[in-house]
Amino acid sequence: MTCYKCENVNCSNGKDDCMMRVIIESPYAAESDLGILKNEIYGEFAMRDCIVNYNEAPYASHLLYTRRYVLDDKKPEQRKLGIGAGFYWRDVAAKTVFYIDLGMTPGMELGIEDCYKKGTPHEVRHLTSGLWDEYMGVVNSLDYVKATLNE
Repeated sequence: MTCYKCENVNCSNGKDDCMMRVIIESPYAAESDLGILKNEIYGEFAMRDCIVNYNEAPYASHLLYTRRYVLDDKKPEQRKLGIGAGFYWRDVAAKTVFYIDLGMTPGMELGIEDCYKKGTPHEVRHLTSGLWDEYMGVVNSLDYVKATLNE
């Protein structure tokens, strides 16, 4: 894999303008639409963490392919297509990053299996404390709104 800008293979020179492509794996599927929304927001925070704290160019297929007019994650055949398409991108990424603050889902476990199968680098991360606190603030607001609407 090559670094954006300096074009070195597996660049580790620390230049500020060097950026690596990474795949993000984070939870998506959930028992409720609210749970899915919380997972989507978490994935967005994971993307910000990659960009801001690691100078990486993240790709999160589970946040892209599940958009309203793309694929329906609740339909097994479409979910399988989306997972396969996301795994295909792993071949051009420097590594896969698993964000696990919310745990590991079956889909993420398939992602780890794919990393091992392909022999591609991967690592496990948590959101930085500041981003985690911000994420929790958003989630608490969602919970408050839901509780208020249900009263």
